[in-house]
Amino acid sequence: MTIDWSQSAEDVDWQELADLVRAAPLGDKTPEFLRTVFTNSLYREFAREDGRLVAAGRALSDGADCAYLGDIVVLPSHQGRGLGGQVIRRLLDRVRDHRKILLYAVPGKEPIYRKYGFRRMTTAMAIFEDQPAAFDRGYLTEV
Repeated sequence: MTIDWSQSAEDVDWQELADLVRAAPLGDKTPEFLRTVFTNSLYREFAREDGRLVAAGRALSDGADCAYLGDIVVLPSHQGRGLGGQVIRRLLDRVRDHRKILLYAVPGKEPIYRKYGFRRMTTAMAIFEDQPAAFDRGYLTEV
């Protein structure tokens, strides 16, 4: 598996990324939405095999204090090969000097991120666009 890496959003096929996000599965995000969030993120990683987008991720950052990793996604046919870990490591390398690096994981997938140094926060809180759905999916609890 020869992977070509890019940090540029200029040559991204946003529909292809939307299809990847849906297949992973990380939800249904429109190409326009993904273009907005990836181009507004300070750091991005895109992995291609034979020109096909097989993995991606992004990091929001203020440049010093706080960074947030999001949308770490790998094509199902490429999952289990360490590609997601490469996306995470590449993004972490770019935000290492930040005082704190955050992410939130799909419920049940938290152990994946422990091996990269992430630990559960006891004080994190969130407001979601669709609070009932966030409760249903296990992202929020009353306690």
